[in-house]
Parts: sequence; C-alpha cells; structure tokens
Amino acid sequence: MRELAAFNTGLCVITTRTQVADIADHERTSALRRDLEQLSKDAGAKLLQALGVKGHDAELQSASDEFSGHCLALTLLGSYLNDAFNGDIRFRKEVSERLAHDVRQGVHARKVMQSYQTWFGEGPELSVLRMLGLFDRPADEKSIGALLKSPPIPGLTDSLTRLSHVEWRTTVARLRRARLLAAEDPSDLGQLDTHPLVREYFGEQLRIQRAEAWKESNRRLYNHYRTLAPELPETFREMEPLFLAVVCGCNAGLYRESLHDVYIRRIQRGGTYFAAKVLAARGALLSVLGQFFENGRWESPVVKGNEENSLSEGDELFILMQTALNLSATRGLSTSEARLCYGRAESLCHTLNRPDLLYVSLIGQWRHLYSTERGSARLQLAQRIHSLARKQNDVVQLIGALSALAMTNCALGDFEACYQYAIRGVELWRSGGAQSTIEEIDVPGIACLCCVATVQLHNGDITSSQATIEEAISLERELNDMHGLAETLDIAASLACDEYNLAKVELYSSELIELSTCHRFALWMAAGVIYRGWKLCAAGRSAEGLLSIEQGIRGLRAAGELDLLTSTTLKAEALYLADRSYEALEAIKEAELIAKRFESRGFDAKILRLRGVCLTALGAEETQIVPSFCESIRVAKEQKSALWAKRAEATYTEYCRQKASRPGERGFRLPLW
Repeated sequence: MRELAAFNTGLCVITTRTQVADIADHERTSALRRDLEQLSKDAGAKLLQALGVKGHDAELQSASDEFSGHCLALTLLGSYLNDAFNGDIRFRKEVSERLAHDVRQGVHARKVMQSYQTWFGEGPELSVLRMLGLFDRPADEKSIGALLKSPPIPGLTDSLTRLSHVEWRTTVARLRRARLLAAEDPSDLGQLDTHPLVREYFGEQLRIQRAEAWKESNRRLYNHYRTLAPELPETFREMEPLFLAVVCGCNAGLYRESLHDVYIRRIQRGGTYFAAKVLAARGALLSVLGQFFENGRWESPVVKGNEENSLSEGDELFILMQTALNLSATRGLSTSEARLCYGRAESLCHTLNRPDLLYVSLIGQWRHLYSTERGSARLQLAQRIHSLARKQNDVVQLIGALSALAMTNCALGDFEACYQYAIRGVELWRSGGAQSTIEEIDVPGIACLCCVATVQLHNGDITSSQATIEEAISLERELNDMHGLAETLDIAASLACDEYNLAKVELYSSELIELSTCHRFALWMAAGVIYRGWKLCAAGRSAEGLLSIEQGIRGLRAAGELDLLTSTTLKAEALYLADRSYEALEAIKEAELIAKRFESRGFDAKILRLRGVCLTALGAEETQIVPSFCESIRVAKEQKSALWAKRAEATYTEYCRQKASRPGERGFRLPLW
C-alpha cells in the first residue's frame, strides 16, 4: 500500500473501518480518504428495500435512523427480518429497542448478531461463526479441515463433525443468506470469509466464554501451519504459515515451543536472522513478536506462560531485543516503544550477566537519545558504552562505541574528535577481527566510515568525501544490509545537499524512497521525501518541493524525531530559493532553537550564514547582517570546518561587493552556492 501511494498513477480503492497506517503520510496527496460512517436515511431505506424488506418509506427511513445508518447493521437487519419475519419492517423493534449508540465500535451490528444468535440457538451455524473468529483472514479449506478432525473440540465443533457434506453446505448457505458469511469465492470454493466485525464478535465469545475450546483450536492450527510450511522456507510466501503458527501457538499458550521451535529455529534460523536480513520481513516479525506481550502491546510485559510452556528470563531478553530492533528499523530510531524495550532489556542483562546484550541495549538507547535528547546526555551514554567495550575487551563493541562517540561529537560540532574516533573505528573494522554474532540495526564500521566522509567534506576535500560515502554504500549493498543502506543513503543525500550536487541528491533520495517503500522504513522514507523536495526547490520547482518537505517533516515527527535540525535547515534553504525570505528567516530561527535545545552545534556556521543571506534579502540593517557573517566565519574556523569557513567568507565578500556597488540600496539577493 505504501508503494502504491508513493508511485502508483492508477487507482486503488480500499474499504476499511480502521486507518491504514502505511499510507497515512499520503492522505493529503495521493491517498485521499472518504469517511463513509453513516448512510443517509434515504440510502438506508433503499438498502433495506434491496435486501427484500417490506414496509412504508417512512418506516424504512426510521429504521435507518434507528441504526444510525450503519451499513453492516442494516444489511444484517434486512437479512434477519427476511429470515425471521418474512421481511416485515415492523418487527425491527425485536432488535432496535436494545441498540446502543456507539456506532464506531459496531454495537449496532453486534446487537443484530445477538438476535441471530438467539434465533439460531446453539447449533452448527454459531459453531461455524465462532470457528471463523479464530482467523484474521479468509479461512481456507485445509485450515477448517484441521479444526473439524476427530475428536471434536468440546464447545466448538461438537455439532459440526457429525454433519454430512450436504448438511455442511446447507449450514454455510444459510449463513451466507443472512449476510453473516461472504459470498462464495469462485477461485476458492472451500474458503469461508466474513466481515471483521462478525469475526471479532464471535471470536471474542469463543476466547472469553469457551477458553478451553479457544486454546485447543489454536493448538490444532499451530500444528497445521507449522507442518504446512517447508522446514526452512526460502521465500516470504513459504514463510507465512510459520508466522501464523507462532500467532496460534501463543494463543494456545505454547509460548516456549513457538519461540524456540518455530521463531528461532525456522523463521530466523538461529544467528543468521534469515527472515529479517534475507527476506526483510521486519513488519511480519513485529506482528509475530507482539503475541509474546500481554494484550499484544509493547508497553505491556512479556507473557510468562504456564509452567510447562513458560518463557525463561533469557527468552524474555531475546524477545525484548528482537522487538526493539525491529521497531527501530520500521518505525524509526527514536520510537519510544523501542527505547522502552531496550530499557527493560538492560535490567535483564545485568540479572543474567550478559554484557554482550547490555552493549546492544545501551546502543539502542543511545540511538533514541540521538534525536530526542541534548548532546551532553548522548555523549555521556556514548562514553558509558565505550567504557563497557574496553572493559570487555570486545572489538565489535569497541567499534560500535567509537561510532557512537564519532556521531555524537559530529553533532556537537567537534569535527576533529569525530574524525579521531571514526578513523580508529574504521581501522579496527578493516583489521578483520570484528565478526559480530549479534543482530544489529547497522554495521558500526560503516557508520564510522560515514563519519569520516562527513569530516572530509567539512575539511573541504569533496572528492575524498564522495569516494568514502560511495564506498560505504557499496559495502552495505554487498552485505545486503537494507536498513544500514538506508541510513547510509540518508547521510549521502545530506552531504550531497551541502555540496549542492543536485544530481547526487536526486540519485540518493530516489533510491532511499524506493528502498524505504519496499522495506517499510518510516524514518528514512520521510528523510528521502525531504531531500527530494529540497532538490525540486533547487531545480526551480518550489511549490512541489516545499509540499514534499512539509510532508517529510510530518513523517519525521510521526516517527518520534524531535531533533529536526537537518530538515528545518533544508526547509530554510528551500524557502529562500522560492523567494520567500521572510519565511526562510522564520525557519532559521526555528533551527536555532532546535540547535540550542539539543546542543547540536555542528550546524551553527551554516545557520549563521543562512541568517545573513536572508537578512540581506529582506533589507535588514547592516548591524544585523555583518555580525551573522562574521560569527559564521568565526564558528567555522573554531570547529575546523574549512568548507563552511570558505563559503561564509565568499558570501560575506559578495555582500560587501554588492553593498559597495549599490550605495544606499537595501534588499538584494545573495547566492546560496
């Protein structure tokens, strides 16, 4: 859906009662939403008539109002009246007098289903509906067959296992006539499907009122799905039954078996992390991992399970680390749920004496701090990670710690320290002695290489910077590390913007968007959209470009990003290029506040130069303009950023030249590059 929203030029219509999260960012552009919560009373009356309900127009319209125009409720009501009362609208009070008013939760439809339940009585019809409550999709014939095998499941299939083929078809037909089952699918005649509200209503009944039947049913489906898939699936389609097996296994209380026999051994293939790294199925993995948390919520603790199938503290630690990693990859590095999981994992690492996983937990927390907390807090945690790595004398951990220190110092504006940490990390990584057995969100050695490229650019060595970042991109591709590649492309696009290399910005942003679309990287998708917008503005397509930048910034905020310094600075440049200097100056003021709040001094020289450029265009006093340029030069030299010192000096020189050639004139534009 995200890919269609980003690139499709045709038409795709989705009907759903819940928001499609993957396309929320596109709602105001390519994915338009139309709310259809309530039919008008005339439309509701026509629907009832189409279903064969008889009565005066006024009564049909009143019935529609009584059900608040809820389409499913009216559909079920029409079928119910046909079955029970020969379609007479006057008998609607059998249902409507007991209605509540919460239409969004489907209470109207639930009341009609209660009436059907009373009318059917305990028998095969209700058993079929409860059975479908076990599925979150159409139930195929083999899965239904697994549930109907002897011996019958007490409280569920007692009335079904004795049915003949004709009786089964009659029962199904009766439910379809009542609109409680979907019409038969010609491409899959044995498949049964129903509306989500119907599935939820009867599934909830089974889970709460018939707990043993619920568990036994899920146990059978668990065994069915795990034998349906190849022992070691090679594709996502082959792997899907194993995802379903874990879901059903957890519903059956088979937590330990589902984790070790299916998730670890067959889905992730132990330390190879096959589903994540080869199939890039992180979204599906999150759906599976959610089953190990109480109520399926990351904020809740991991389920312990009963004595026979209980999870150990080591299992709990593994689940927390896997969940945090996949949350960070799909929702963004700053997602609060990931930090919560990493925080719980840290405590277990101390309890279980797992310094290797303690390092991963701390790095995960540092990543969250990187875009949500002040630079001093990030530096303190990076130093703690470095101390841990040195104590453990672990090369892998040491490279990760050096990458954290390099990135933190880069944000703080200490490019010299950044380079020293980064080049040491690259040297250790290239020595070949750093083979990690732990799944990480990126390769720390390549992260160090990206920091080297950044400092090379600040030193004014654009050729070396380009070569280094291209090497990093090439290495990520060789490793087939999709998330690491996205992160590297983000840095490459940012450097290309600083170089004002529009061709490179276009190349990197396009690949970043495509990669993020395929792998559901919300954070990097938003970043790619911003770079693309900046490039459009630089190419003279300001209206389209600024919309793209705003869309990307909304995406970053949705991913939990608070330190929006890069995007806000790019927005200021884009506004200036669009000849909207006052708005550009406002964006610069916002960038200054962000930089101060997060102690991100690495952009100070750039921001000060932009301030001077915008003030010049607005015809401000020389006493405001000159200090901005002079301070930009001073900061750039202090931070040893030859690139920004040279640019600030060139811009100031151009300002002085134009000022001298236009005596008394105020308000002229200076080039950004």
